[in-house]
Formats: sequence, C-alpha cells, structure tokens
Amino acid sequence: MTIHFQAESIGFKSIFLKYYEKNYYDSKTNKYYFDYNFMKNKEYLMESGKEALRLEIKTNTSIVEKQAKWAGIKPGMRVADIGCGPGITTSILHKLAQPEGETIGIDFSENRLEYARKNYTQKKLHFINHDVREPLEDIGTFDFVWVRFLLEYYLNNSVEIVKNLTNIIKPGGILCLIDLDHNCLNHFGIPERLDRTVRKIMEQLQVKANFDPYVGRKLYSFLYDLKFQNIVVDVKAHHNIYGKLSKNDEFNFLKKIEIAPQKINFEFNEYEGGYDEFKSETKKWFEEPRRFTYTPIILCKGTKPFRR
Repeated sequence: MTIHFQAESIGFKSIFLKYYEKNYYDSKTNKYYFDYNFMKNKEYLMESGKEALRLEIKTNTSIVEKQAKWAGIKPGMRVADIGCGPGITTSILHKLAQPEGETIGIDFSENRLEYARKNYTQKKLHFINHDVREPLEDIGTFDFVWVRFLLEYYLNNSVEIVKNLTNIIKPGGILCLIDLDHNCLNHFGIPERLDRTVRKIMEQLQVKANFDPYVGRKLYSFLYDLKFQNIVVDVKAHHNIYGKLSKNDEFNFLKKIEIAPQKINFEFNEYEGGYDEFKSETKKWFEEPRRFTYTPIILCKGTKPFRR
C-alpha cells in the first residue's frame, strides 16, 4: 500500500510511519512527498540510488593514503573503517595494513555493504552491518580506528559515538577523526538569493536531519575529553573549487542539493518555480569559472592511554 502526503501533513506522522514511500518532489505543487523512515533517524541523509557512485567518485585514493599514513596506520594492524559506505576507503586502508593486517568495514546500510562486498572483499578484508550508536564489543578490538565523514550526520549523537568507539580501541591504539567544517557555506560570487537559501537549508538540516555542518571544529574536544594522548590536529582545504568545473565536483555538488533538501521537505519560498528554479540557478552559478567555493577539512588523531 502506498500513501502520498504533503509536508503540511506531518502532524499525522504516526499514521504514516508504518508505510514506505519513495521520496520525490512535485514541482507543480512545490511540495515534497517523502518517506518518514528517514525521520525516524535511521536512514542515511544522502540515501539515494546513486549514493555508492557519488561516494566512489568523491574518494581520492592518494589523499586517503596520505591522511591514513599521517594518522599512523602501519602494516600488521587490525583496522576498523567506521561508516565504510561502498568500501573504497576500506580497501585503501587494508592495502596500507599489509602484510598481515586485517580490516573490517562497518556500516548500517545494507545497500552500501552489498556493493562493498561485491567489489572489495578479499583476504582479511570483511564488511559487517552494525549501527555505531549501539555497543560494538562483539567485533573485537583494533589498533587503528578510522572515522571519516561520518560524525557530520550525527549532530546529537557524535559524542556518544566517539565514546562507543573508544571501547573497541586497544590501549595504545589510534583513533582518527576526519570531518568537514562550515560545510557548504563558504562561497564567493554566489547570488544573494541562492546564498540565503543554501544557508536556510543547512540550518534546517541541523534541526530536522541531525546534520552538523560544524562538526570539524569539535573533533579535538572529543579526544581531549576522553583523555586521549598525543593528540594532533591538521586543517586543510577539502573542497577548493575555482576556474573550470570538473565533472566529479559538479556531480557531487548537484547530487547534494538534489537529495538533502528533499529529505527535510524544504520549501523554496524565494523561487516561484520551486526546486527546479533553485537547481537551475545553482547549476548556472556553479558552472561559472569566476565562482570560488571551499570547505575546510579537519583531521584529528590521538592514542588511547594504557590506563584511564
């Protein structure tokens, strides 16, 4: 049975929670029709049929290798990739842990895990379904735990998640947290209406989708408060987009502005043509070579003390 309803109907969510409906936007009514499973805070914000592809495209192997080496990954380590997605980063970490290393990719999306198992499973590289908000002790302990681009999706849970992960790190083991800061909010040359709308979307994502565009600046405090030792922080540019637009950046950015507003039923009140007009203006601005946009990435590593 399929039930369609508009954003104004959210007061009746208890009636509709038991039904599944694919998200879509109706440009005629300027309303979203959506799946309330997301609102139960289980579904990943960027969930879509092309999410595995988006994650693969945005993953730069050489950058991941450089970050992991900076964090302290070594051959022979037992490694956990938390929020592993389609598995490409897990496979990179596994390569760096050889010879004799073992790597476990952990995610709660069975779709992504199916993709990972099909494309990246190999000797001593495995993928398991687990919600990192739940106890993890049944998967053993690790020398190196990697958390990249995960905590931004858990505004209200990030502290508890990091505490939870601490329990699976061996004394002397490494926890590496990597995430963005001021995400999608640093642009020059952007039209005022578009800038206002993007900022409103990011504000609503915090309230309605548990998304944290400012998590990067919090990473150090997470490790500090948990008494980690030898904490080191590095800050770099993740997005640094100017001049001619690459196909990868275009696909990644436009997919974000397609999926995220849809999940929170964002109303494009400044756009008479609704989402379609918003998307058109975004695409036009983003393809302009004078445009400049950047996002900082913050890397934080520390070692778990032998005695706490």
